[in-house]
Amino acid sequence: MTGVLASQQIEALVASGVIRPEAPLVEGQIQPASLDLRLGHQAIRVRASFLAGADRRVEDRLAEFEMHRVDLSGGAVLEKGCVYLIPLLERVTLPADISAIANAKSSTGRLDLLTRTITDGGTEFDRIAPGYDGPLYAEICPRSFSVLVRTGMRLNQIRFRRGQSVLDDAALSALHDAETLVGGGPALIRDGLGFSVDLQPAEGSDLVGYRAKPHTGVIDLDRIGHYDAAEFWEELRTREGRIILDPDAFYILVSREAVHIPPAYAAEMAPYLAMVGEFRVHYAGFFDPGFGHAGAGGTGSRGVLEVRCHEAPFVLEHGQIVGRLVYEKMDEVPDQLYGREIASNYQGQGLKLSKHFRV
Repeated sequence: MTGVLASQQIEALVASGVIRPEAPLVEGQIQPASLDLRLGHQAIRVRASFLAGADRRVEDRLAEFEMHRVDLSGGAVLEKGCVYLIPLLERVTLPADISAIANAKSSTGRLDLLTRTITDGGTEFDRIAPGYDGPLYAEICPRSFSVLVRTGMRLNQIRFRRGQSVLDDAALSALHDAETLVGGGPALIRDGLGFSVDLQPAEGSDLVGYRAKPHTGVIDLDRIGHYDAAEFWEELRTREGRIILDPDAFYILVSREAVHIPPAYAAEMAPYLAMVGEFRVHYAGFFDPGFGHAGAGGTGSRGVLEVRCHEAPFVLEHGQIVGRLVYEKMDEVPDQLYGREIASNYQGQGLKLSKHFRV
């Protein structure tokens, strides 16, 4: 068998010692196709982002980059524009036939909280090679807002896969014919399922997105539905089907397409083309089995787009392709599905800020 490992298989990895948590896992930490990773006991402020490099340990490289350490047990602020390295409470001993990939959780991405995983001997972010035996670290750089974090918080997640199971365009087209993977427009299938931006809101509204304010207070990541969105975000309104992105500004927009992830599949967001414009769409990347799917209580869920403009102002227009959704087969169908056994803030979503805000 090949594919992304399901929740019951992740439980088996924990039981067999492949995943070795420093503290017992907590309820909800195992997701349908991933495991949430927890922040450890201290944050290490470093002067620059780095990778360990082949045959080198992260701990050994810290002497070159470390500035100071912050205790997270009682909570501490990670300041906007700074880079922190945080040992995670989970470590792994992967078999030779299992690799892993990590990504930020949805709420993490919607706060423009750059979160990546690094390992000993690592030469890429968020990639854990088959056979890796060692600790995991989160590199965190708050881009728009300073945040208050604590030991045990879950900002990123990890998927385990056996072999390669990404659907090519022919297989993806066949799956779309059988399952109708995307609504709200025709399916554009080319190296994945194309995502376009929605800048024509529903009748009676002209709200198309949000732009992060440059000078705000701290966000406590444990506070759900607590913050007034107007204190942190500017509303973007237009009836023209286009907006102009400002350099270095961060935006929350939404896809035109409503996505379905069948129970036997998982998906990951990826950039569409580097040359489509002076902007980058950041994805808090994993779509779990059951996301938006009728069998899990969904009616299609649109993808939230986290957009940052670079170098020059750029006109973004309704229907412009900005990303793609890459589908993979599951090794097994999960015992729990997103939106059914796993409650979510984002099933059936449209344009939506992270769960910390009230609008």
